[in-house]
Amino acid sequence: MTARNTVSPSPANPAVAPDAAAGSAPAPAGAREFRFERHHFDRIAQLLHQLAGIALASHKIEMVYARLARRLRDLRLPDFDAYCALLDSEEGASEIGFLVNALTTNLTSFYREAHHFQFLEQVVLPEIRAHNTGVPKPRLRIWSAGCSSGPEPYSIAMVLASTLGADLRRWDARILATDIDTHMVETAKRGVYALDGVSGIPPAIRARYTEPATLNGEPAVAMSGELKRLITVKPLNLLERWPMSGPFDAIFCRNVLIYFDRQGRTQVIESFSRMLGSGGYLFLGHSESLYGVSSSFHQAGPTIYQKA
Repeated sequence: MTARNTVSPSPANPAVAPDAAAGSAPAPAGAREFRFERHHFDRIAQLLHQLAGIALASHKIEMVYARLARRLRDLRLPDFDAYCALLDSEEGASEIGFLVNALTTNLTSFYREAHHFQFLEQVVLPEIRAHNTGVPKPRLRIWSAGCSSGPEPYSIAMVLASTLGADLRRWDARILATDIDTHMVETAKRGVYALDGVSGIPPAIRARYTEPATLNGEPAVAMSGELKRLITVKPLNLLERWPMSGPFDAIFCRNVLIYFDRQGRTQVIESFSRMLGSGGYLFLGHSESLYGVSSSFHQAGPTIYQKA
C-alpha cells in the first residue's frame, strides 16, 4: 500500500498508517473539536473495507479522527453525523476518493529494501536477457503495485537503465506503477522530490538519472526524462477489476497485503499469479509472507517469490 495497495486503489495500494498515536487511548470526547463516536468509526471502517479491502483495526480510532477532522473543516460540516450522511448520499460519491486518500499512508523511499533491487539486477534481468538471446526487440514488463509517491518505480527504472545501459534502447521495456491514492499518483507522475527524500539513491546513479529542480520553493531533484519514459502511472484499486492483461516478468507489491483481510490477500495473490509469466517474480514487504496464502509460488529469497 510501497501500496502505497498501499488502499490500493498502496492500494498500493497505500495502506493505513501505523500511526504513532494509534496505540494511545482515545482522547476524551470533550477534548475533540467534533463529536466522534464508535458508530462513526465503524461506518467509516466498513466503507474502507468495502472499497479497498483494508481492515481498519479499532485502535486506529484516533488516527481516523485526526485525519478526517481536517476534512470536516474543509467541507464546513458541523459533525461526523453530517459526514457519514454525506458518504451515504448520492452527492457523497465524489467524497469517497477523499476518504480513501485521507486514510491511506504512503511510507516509501528510494531503494527501500535494497536486497530486492540487487536481486532484480543480479538475477531477474540476467534471466530475462538469457531467455531473449537473439530476439531483436525483447519484451520486459514490471509492475509496481502500490507505488505510493513513486520512489519504487523510479528505483526499478534506475536499475533497468543502469544495468542494461545503451542496450535498453532496443528493448520493449515498460514499468506500470499503480496506487489507490490519486494524490500519490499525481506526485509519481511529476517525479519531483525534496532533497531529503532522495538520500537512498546511490550518488553515481543520482548524478546520472536526476536533474536539479524546485519543490515548494525549495531545492529538489526531478527524475530524468529517460526514467519517465519507462513508467506509466495509473490509479488502481487492487480489489477491483484490473484493466491490464500482462504477462509481467516481475511484480512489486510491498507492505500492502498486511492491511488486507485473508480473503483480500488470497484474491490479490492469485490474481498476481495469473498476471505473472512463467517463472515470474513477486516481491513482498519485509513483514509479509505467502505462507498459508498461496501454493502458486516458491521462495527465491527473503520476501521474494517465484511463480511455480
